[in-house]
Amino acid sequence: MNADALAALASEIAAAVPGAAQTLAFGEITLQVAPAEIVATLTALRDHPVLRFTTLIDICGADYPERAQRFDVVYHLLSMRRNARVRVKLQTGEMQPVPTTIGVYPASNWFEREAFDMYGILFSDHPDLRRMLTDYGFSGHPLRKDFPLTGYVEVRYDDEQKRVVYEPVKLQQEFRSFDYLSPWEGARAARPLPGDEKAKTP
Repeated sequence: MNADALAALASEIAAAVPGAAQTLAFGEITLQVAPAEIVATLTALRDHPVLRFTTLIDICGADYPERAQRFDVVYHLLSMRRNARVRVKLQTGEMQPVPTTIGVYPASNWFEREAFDMYGILFSDHPDLRRMLTDYGFSGHPLRKDFPLTGYVEVRYDDEQKRVVYEPVKLQQEFRSFDYLSPWEGARAARPLPGDEKAKTP
């Protein structure tokens, strides 16, 4: 989409959703809205006779633990009539639910469950908000920045008990500390390596 077409689309979106803060960067349009406005915003974008953002591509999250509202919830919409995309973002906290958008896009059901499972983002009035990617009894939310790289438990099948057992994580060795130097610079060879003839000798 060229710059003129993108500017025209941005002005049409601004007219359809006048309360949303709009940014235009890298050839993409992003709307920032409050959580309470998300249902009305998505409905307006879907039902607008010219825009027709009728397809929900994805709902994803982003974690910023240093913020009071630590999560971004991002909705990616597609208008097949205009061959255009728009991103709608909102911020929310750990205990502040976002209104579900299943009534606007039925595909929100699984996307919201995924965001809840991976980040712990809550969605009010969701008919079945439960985990879908992690195991039963899983502790924590794996895509949060404060989730440990090793997790909390490990799973294995026990031949004696004939069942799957959960155990605390046991690392066979500690994490290694790398200095990230080039091995060619750090190695001490008995004689100069080919190409090192110009190197200063100690």
